[in-house]
Amino acid sequence: MNRTTLSLIAGTAALAAVTGFAALNQPDAPGQDTARAAAELPVERTSLLCPSPSTSDLAETSYTSFTPVTKGTAGGGTAALTAAAGGPAAPADTASGKAGDKTGDKAGDKAGGKTGDKASGKKKAAQPVVAPKAPGTPAVGVTTGGDAPALLGTAEGKFAPGWTVQETTEVSAGSGRGLQGLTCGAPDTEFWFPGAGTSADRTDYVHLTNPDDSAAVVDIELYGKDGALASTVGEDITVPAHSSEPILLSTLIPEKQEDLTVHVNVRSGRLGAAVQALDAKLGGDWLAPSTEPAATQVVPGIPKDATAVRLIAYAPGDADADLKVQLASPSGLITPAGHETLHVKAGRTTSVDLGDVTRGEAGSLILTPTDQSTPVVAAVRVLRGKGDKQESAFIPAAAPVGARASVADNTAKTASLSLTAPKGEAKVKVTASAGSGGGTSVSQTYTVKAGTAQEVRLPVPAGLKGTFALTVEPLTATPVYAARTLTVTQEGVSGFTIQTLPDDRGTVAVPQADEDVAVLQR
Repeated sequence: MNRTTLSLIAGTAALAAVTGFAALNQPDAPGQDTARAAAELPVERTSLLCPSPSTSDLAETSYTSFTPVTKGTAGGGTAALTAAAGGPAAPADTASGKAGDKTGDKAGDKAGGKTGDKASGKKKAAQPVVAPKAPGTPAVGVTTGGDAPALLGTAEGKFAPGWTVQETTEVSAGSGRGLQGLTCGAPDTEFWFPGAGTSADRTDYVHLTNPDDSAAVVDIELYGKDGALASTVGEDITVPAHSSEPILLSTLIPEKQEDLTVHVNVRSGRLGAAVQALDAKLGGDWLAPSTEPAATQVVPGIPKDATAVRLIAYAPGDADADLKVQLASPSGLITPAGHETLHVKAGRTTSVDLGDVTRGEAGSLILTPTDQSTPVVAAVRVLRGKGDKQESAFIPAAAPVGARASVADNTAKTASLSLTAPKGEAKVKVTASAGSGGGTSVSQTYTVKAGTAQEVRLPVPAGLKGTFALTVEPLTATPVYAARTLTVTQEGVSGFTIQTLPDDRGTVAVPQADEDVAVLQR
């Protein structure tokens, strides 16, 4: 073997060694270290906003606060709901759930507790309407009458991850009579509300609540069956700091509209938003924001005894949407006869009456694109009862439960829970918390078959006193959608309200960072 051949072999061996070293030690692609090193940690602060519940003197409102127990949280923390500026707030007895003493210095109390010792110039601190004592146990506050203010809520430390507050109001007579319920929402910059209206029997308000130290500026855009409705009154609305403004929708446009989509677009700052839909004949309820525009939407938890279901949809883009309409029932997916598809024109609100589509079995609507994927928002209006004993509620299209979601203010006799798994079989753990007045937490695991909606039998805390919270945790990767129905019968009229359970966003991905002194030498 000559010298040239030996040199070639040696060179090849050296190159192979270098190549092998590089393959074993090549750096990861950008972002891989961050993704692998990121840790899911509990959030440390959560804000929630509750609108003013009612203007009726007959209103009775309860606020139920709940934080699920979360591993990895700090030992301390607080959570409280206090009145927004400009409104009175009666402190509630959180142990008994009864309204607090409303007597006192009227000049001071009606100013929201802002008066004080004139000589010293000190102001009285606003007392919380609800102040929870520990995660895992609900806290309740109650108020009566039509002057209850909007509430600003903040939870920190161990109370922050998954904090939820339920606002439930009973109104025995008048426009909007029945049961009105809302999960108090987080501040944001954009909201969609398909399902509002300004018809002769409707009195709808959009409530805007500002939690921050500076004023917020917002536009309210309305879309009817023929497209955008011109309104200069809905532009540049200013919501002062720490305050709430109810805007009557009929003052924004002159014409009557049976079905509207309301778009709340915050130009400056951030707000909480919700629509209160009151009907002179059909009762009323809160319309929570629809989930973000998407090509596929799920409207979970339509009650089995619904006598009429009206679907409202809106396509916010420049393209029309063609949707396949299906009902997830306990036995599988069904296509409603005569309503197989829905065509939604771009920029226009489209509605269709589905009748008693559930036919005695609880179900969820599944809307999917028939061809191209065009984002839409959607909601349904549900009626129960007949004749002058009808009552209404709204269900917006919802996001899946995700890792975990909770809903408060349940009792064994008034609450029911619907679970839907459109894409595959799912296992779900449902935990009933301790009661607000006592009891022991209990959990139950359910299996939801692919393409079905199941109304599950709720676990009930042992020795229950008061109300309890439900926490839903999927145990499989299959998306699960959930909705809770509360039902209260007054004088033969079945009042009800429905809340969806999207992910509680109790944790956040936090990349791990290491010290690198080399950056100081560059």
